[in-house]
Amino acid sequence: MNRKSLVLPALAGLLTSSLAACGGDEGAGSDGGAIIVGSTDRIEASKVGNAPLDPAQAYDFASWSVLHSTFQTLMRLPRSGTDPIPDAAEQCGFRDRQSEQYWCKLRKGLKFSNGHDLTSADVKFSLERVLRIKDQTGVWSLLSNVDKVETPNDREIVIHLSSPDATFPSKLTTPAAAILDSEVYRKDAVLKGFDMVGSGPYTAKTEVRNNRLTKVVFTKNSEYKGDVEPRSDKVEMRFFDDAKTMEEALTKGDIDVVNRGFSPEQIERLDTGGVKGVRLQETSGQGIRYLVFDTTAPAVKNRAVRQAIAHIVDRQALVRDVYKRTAEPLYSMVPNNISSHTNSFHNEYGDPDVTAARTLLQQAGVETPVDLTLSYTTDHYGPETAQEFKKLQSQLNSSGLFSVRIEGFKWTEFRPAASKREYSAYGMGWLPDFPDPDTYIAPFLTKDNFLNSPYRNKTVQDDLIPRTRQESQRALAVKDLQKIQDIIANDVPYLPLWQGNQYVAARDGIVGTEYLLDSSTMLQLWEIGRTTGD
Repeated sequence: MNRKSLVLPALAGLLTSSLAACGGDEGAGSDGGAIIVGSTDRIEASKVGNAPLDPAQAYDFASWSVLHSTFQTLMRLPRSGTDPIPDAAEQCGFRDRQSEQYWCKLRKGLKFSNGHDLTSADVKFSLERVLRIKDQTGVWSLLSNVDKVETPNDREIVIHLSSPDATFPSKLTTPAAAILDSEVYRKDAVLKGFDMVGSGPYTAKTEVRNNRLTKVVFTKNSEYKGDVEPRSDKVEMRFFDDAKTMEEALTKGDIDVVNRGFSPEQIERLDTGGVKGVRLQETSGQGIRYLVFDTTAPAVKNRAVRQAIAHIVDRQALVRDVYKRTAEPLYSMVPNNISSHTNSFHNEYGDPDVTAARTLLQQAGVETPVDLTLSYTTDHYGPETAQEFKKLQSQLNSSGLFSVRIEGFKWTEFRPAASKREYSAYGMGWLPDFPDPDTYIAPFLTKDNFLNSPYRNKTVQDDLIPRTRQESQRALAVKDLQKIQDIIANDVPYLPLWQGNQYVAARDGIVGTEYLLDSSTMLQLWEIGRTTGD
């Protein structure tokens, strides 16, 4: 497996000019019909999440995959690489050397897919709207550093930040900063349901059953003005109930591409040529899985309890027995293919050691076995999640130091309950918002963290994170970023478990799959096409 090392963005100058997005489409065409992308992701509306495709509420990979092709942002990530380039803007950059005042000039003649003009007023409306709505998903935290937005004229925007942030251009590439039509969206409420109006390379028509998205048809947007050149005039995303049904559809040729959702056994079958006419690409991934501890909950309030769990959990066994080596053990919240990663948890706790855990609990005066409930979601991260938590339960209980029970919940119930701190310890997954180590640190450790975690560390929050964000040359922030990882390992508000490898399965004749995922693992649907003649 080739490991992909990310090169962190360096702002060489104060202004960034618009760059061409794509090269030639050699051998690719759009006359072979729509490209069909399969997924087992669940995008559904619920009482507490009634607008899953509104950028002010959406904060998960599945929803962002839809929004990314439908909406424009001021900046975007290139075909490959990590340095943001203009999208709806033709030029952007910091106007000061403290990274506190960000200026953009829009392209001429921008329009939404409904024909409405897109102006700087819509940009201001969109950014302020996310902060005003402040949805419980926490997506607004990506823009929480925005202090004021000014619009000198219809094409210029000046964004004032409350503190220096060299990562801000990267945050503007995320759907949190999607530009909305102020004539369609309300400033103080989300747009319920599954309708979208954007200015991206595709328009989107959705099909819904029982409040769950079953299909999205992306059609080339005639109003789009930008550098992206879609290889296909039409792309469909179809959502399946399970991985078995999705594999059958891929085998029969009913779908062309799958980038997530297969089990380890299915991946092995695809990798060994078990499905005729399908090839599998593998790269080192950036998605992580971890445990969250409510540091105010009686069961895990004592740091020694959390540290004891860190001593006992056997990550090697998890990835071997549950994930069949489609994942790698992770010893930091920052993945091992991201610059600044350090194996803080292994440095602190070494290999699994029940004796060390017992000594720690005895010294802290903790009575054993410690009663603990581990909670997880049954329908968001795949069927292996239940096996993973049974394995964790077994590891902890076999130590004799814990009495663990496990409980699973549907995502629509699990996520709101976790935000309300109804679980003492629970499992979550994370994919990067943008390609920088900050996205694995700040969302978890700032006061307005997206998990609503009560954990606070003054040194991290008031000193280290602000200092790392002042460094436009990100390599200069490595020392402080590693210090933060060491603090997490000592306090254990989170326990990293593993990072998954990344797979794309595609039928013969599909091209562009090497660019399907950008450097933040976001889908670039416009990159895939069909070879001429297919």
